[in-house]
Amino acid sequence: MFVDHVKVFVKGGDGGDGMVAFRREKFIPNGGPAGGDGGNGGDLIFIVEEGLRTLMDFRYKRNFKAERGNHGMSKNQHGKNAEDYYVKVPPGTIVTSEEDGRVIADLVEHGQTAVIARGGRGGRGNSRFATPSNPAPELSEKGEPGQELNVILELKVLADVGLVGFPSVGKSTLLSVVTAAKPKIGAYHFTTIVPNLGMVETEDGRSFAMADLPGLIEGAHQGVGLGHQFLRHIERTRVIVHVVDMSGMEGRDPYDDYLTINKELEQYNLRLTERPQIIVANKMDMPDAEENLQAFREKVGEDARIFPISAVSRKGLKELLFAVADLLEVTPEFALNDVEEEETDATVLYKHESQGPDFEISRDDDGSYVLSGSSIERLFKMTDFSREDSIRRFARQLRGMGVDEALRERGAENGDIVRLLEFEFEFIE
Repeated sequence: MFVDHVKVFVKGGDGGDGMVAFRREKFIPNGGPAGGDGGNGGDLIFIVEEGLRTLMDFRYKRNFKAERGNHGMSKNQHGKNAEDYYVKVPPGTIVTSEEDGRVIADLVEHGQTAVIARGGRGGRGNSRFATPSNPAPELSEKGEPGQELNVILELKVLADVGLVGFPSVGKSTLLSVVTAAKPKIGAYHFTTIVPNLGMVETEDGRSFAMADLPGLIEGAHQGVGLGHQFLRHIERTRVIVHVVDMSGMEGRDPYDDYLTINKELEQYNLRLTERPQIIVANKMDMPDAEENLQAFREKVGEDARIFPISAVSRKGLKELLFAVADLLEVTPEFALNDVEEEETDATVLYKHESQGPDFEISRDDDGSYVLSGSSIERLFKMTDFSREDSIRRFARQLRGMGVDEALRERGAENGDIVRLLEFEFEFIE
């Protein structure tokens, strides 16, 4: 089974906790602070492995988590940073956030990397919080949580030329005779369920990648048959080679097939119609093919580029391949998304957006106030509530963010319950 669309959970490593520790200090009654910082959590990174062709491995493992940093230690010793965690993906993988649909990375070249989930920084030890007024603080930070999110992985094969057409029109046979690819070929529909990729070399030394893509039928843009698999892969190709069975042996009209395929391409994504297209009239060695081709030419018009061939006997292939190579030389690449258009770093491609407002206030059914938001939740998770100094610092941070004032504006009064994740406290004027 070919897997080209899968959801996975990714998480950067949590930062290590900072430590509260003291060393004996002559002029400080409780001893000088000596707690070290925690180490940073590892980033979760996708890396392209050219030997991979599908996303099959993600069917069996869908949760990926980087390691957390080591905790800080006494004597001001910092915890060790965690190693980054690399996940191999095939070339052509697009990583999209499930939450908002934004493209995080588009991975196309062997060795290319993208940071998908960043690790959290290590928490600070108590030596970081010493002041003249408080030379021995019992205060430290927990490690920052690593970024976590659900992402959608989509695989779109990397080919210069895509063979399109109804099932059983001869795409697999054509690919097999012009490249070293060995696609599975049979006399039944939907033979191709895996995009087969091969390299074509013309007699004058030019070369390009050609893909035989899953068969397309009417309704493909709505997911009928193998439609979504097919259309997902055709997006990357620069030139479309439209293979038509000119023999009519399947009981279909060649011109109707041609119109149906182009309609599906247009309805899936209008940008597909920007690709130059070459029409291949295949199976010209069969009865009625010449007559059908003449009628086909009259219907499509003189502007259409039609190349009669027989993939089995290899008649007409030389002219076809030269025409494709010529067209590739003048056809630019088509950007698929903002990442390709905006990013300039060829090694690391990633695009993380801001996490929204610092905090939001809502009301629960029991009348309590509920605080939420990435920044305020991050502060909460990095606070050690077992120490009074840490609790007081957290309260100061909330005031500094404007939480107290915002609660008053929402009508909070002395003694009202305020919730933040699993923490519950009273609002005090």
